[in-house]
Amino acid sequence: MSAAQPAGVTPPPASSSPASDWDIRRPHRMWPRMLVIVLTLAGLVLVVQFFQGIASIAAPVFLGLNLVIVAYPLQAWLIRRGLHPVLGATTTVLLIVAVMGVFGGMMVWSGLELVAELPKYTDRFQQIVLDVSHWLSERGVTPDMVSQQLASIDMSAVTGTAVSAVTKIATNVYAVFGLLVTVIMGMFFLAMDSMDVERRVRLLSTARHEFGHALVEFAQGVRRYWVVTTVFGLIVAVLDVIALMLIGVPLALVWGVLSFLTNYVPNVGFIIGLLPPAVLGLAAGGWSDFLWVVVSYSVLNFVLQSVIQPKVAGDAIGVIPTVSFLSLLFWAWVLGPLGAILALPCTLLAKAVLIDADPNARWINALIASDLKGMERRQSSLLERLRPAAWRSDAHGGDEDRAPADGGDEDRAPADGGDEDGPAADEVTGEAGAAPGR
Repeated sequence: MSAAQPAGVTPPPASSSPASDWDIRRPHRMWPRMLVIVLTLAGLVLVVQFFQGIASIAAPVFLGLNLVIVAYPLQAWLIRRGLHPVLGATTTVLLIVAVMGVFGGMMVWSGLELVAELPKYTDRFQQIVLDVSHWLSERGVTPDMVSQQLASIDMSAVTGTAVSAVTKIATNVYAVFGLLVTVIMGMFFLAMDSMDVERRVRLLSTARHEFGHALVEFAQGVRRYWVVTTVFGLIVAVLDVIALMLIGVPLALVWGVLSFLTNYVPNVGFIIGLLPPAVLGLAAGGWSDFLWVVVSYSVLNFVLQSVIQPKVAGDAIGVIPTVSFLSLLFWAWVLGPLGAILALPCTLLAKAVLIDADPNARWINALIASDLKGMERRQSSLLERLRPAAWRSDAHGGDEDRAPADGGDEDRAPADGGDEDGPAADEVTGEAGAAPGR
């Protein structure tokens, strides 16, 4: 305290302010950093094991949540047009189910087209078998050797393997059916609950502004992600159709539709979309067309889906490409095949709840967020807002120091020294000289 400071008046605090919305002054650390890290990792292991245990429930319900979020603007538009909220929610769910049915029907149609087209190339396939046999014979593999190898095969083991494979396929079909039922039921209840979602978000934002804002950002990011995925699926499908037409593969449009549908299935979807046109390319044009189909599909899908799409999708939801790639691996391990499809939405939800909703954790965005320019703009805007307040606080503190020397300026300090609340109030509001007026 300076010699000229009036008694009983605490000096104004130093004009040190947070540099940004994630740079927040914290109290002294009570626990050692290493202990905090170890406890956090232990808790993460328990959470991951929990979600792995309920993956068959959590993944379909979260997929239903994604579909409801994507279709919610349509539901809100129907309600604004005067449709009853229950009818609006029901219509939205039925529309989503219809779209899923169309997707499934188009995949079945693609398979039926392949089955109908293959008999036309029976002679060609027989010639391919003869060519392969001749090629093997030239390299010392005679038909007798092949027959001996086939005779040494244990047919009971083959039968057991076939039965096991059929059982797995039937089990997977049953699992897919159960998954679809769970998704549809989850969508129905989520759509019913979404009728009051805007009011709930407003109430939540009033009580916990950061959390409400983070959930709104999550919903917007989910919509952007699925839009980006759909647009890239269309681009890949169009380029695949053009490549197949140039190569001369039959039913190019059919395989383009199949490529678009399988774009939503990571990794395995590429193989499902590649096999039918590759087989027809082999039947129609020989090994050269087969190789051209494989090469063109591999290049197009790798460049667009493995290089460009993760970058664009990451920018759409606000994370860097490395986080997108690691999210695919992590959530596929935690939630199974659906986790690969929902990897980025899962990461977006975790980011919204754990980082964006917590001011003390927002500094992590500096490491994983893709929108650095936006963060820098927000930081500059915050600094511009903080500087005038700091200048007023400094100027007010200087006036208090000069008040006894001036002796006659009542606006800086009361003459009787009795209004000690005035300077303290000024420090809070930043309104220098307002105390005597009160």
